[in-house]
Amino acid sequence: MSARLDRSWVVLASLQTAEADRCVDIFRRPDGTFGFEEFRRDPEDMGAWTPVLYFSGLEYPSEAETLVAARSAVPWLALLPDSRHP
Repeated sequence: MSARLDRSWVVLASLQTAEADRCVDIFRRPDGTFGFEEFRRDPEDMGAWTPVLYFSGLEYPSEAETLVAARSAVPWLALLPDSRHP
């Protein structure tokens, strides 16, 4: 888990590319709101997941709305075959 994600947040889904070099985590906060963050993994970072942008500060009322927002914000995510996406 990246330092950008609070330890009290529960990751509900971690969606990644087939190459395992990009990832989006969908999470729920203790207050019931949801959010997401995009990460990248590069060889020069020794395989550590590095946050790409600051999406984790945004709040959504449901997991479904979070997935829609993530697909809009992260272009490669919309290309993944994933039945959880609305």
